[in-house]
Amino acid sequence: MELSFFSNQYKVRRMDQTDVTDIYLLCRKNSLYYQYCPPFVTKESILDDMKALPPNKEMSDKYYIGYYKGEELVAVMDFVMAYPDKKSAFIGFFMTAVSVQNMGIGSGIIDDLCRYLTEIGLSYVRLGWVKGNSQAEHFWHKNSFRETGITYDTDNYTVIVARRALKC
Repeated sequence: MELSFFSNQYKVRRMDQTDVTDIYLLCRKNSLYYQYCPPFVTKESILDDMKALPPNKEMSDKYYIGYYKGEELVAVMDFVMAYPDKKSAFIGFFMTAVSVQNMGIGSGIIDDLCRYLTEIGLSYVRLGWVKGNSQAEHFWHKNSFRETGITYDTDNYTVIVARRALKC
């Protein structure tokens, strides 16, 4: 999959262990996210997330990617293709830099991604947010994600599963 198709506005590339410090610097400023989704980010947790996969998926299906405006990392996404089914994609994590929040950049990235996924024939994008995190809920609702009625509990929080139907 050609990552340049993921965005019309930003350079998109796969992130690896050499990018962990930049990812950490972006994530650590988003303290509200970690209030709802503990524990707080560490470089080790980022490395673990880079390798984490849902059941029955392989690393070739996973895209841990960064969005760049020039040399500045403005967003990070953990994305899995063809999950939970062949017609869906899954956003496991998405975060924009604090410096660019409330400017439409995150919504633009999501719109570009959904446009591309529609072009390649997918029907849905699925994700989850932590129950009670009204900032996340508002962002995903604004971007046409709706609750599926599915939730699951972790040791620290409840995840609300949502999806966005892609227009064919």
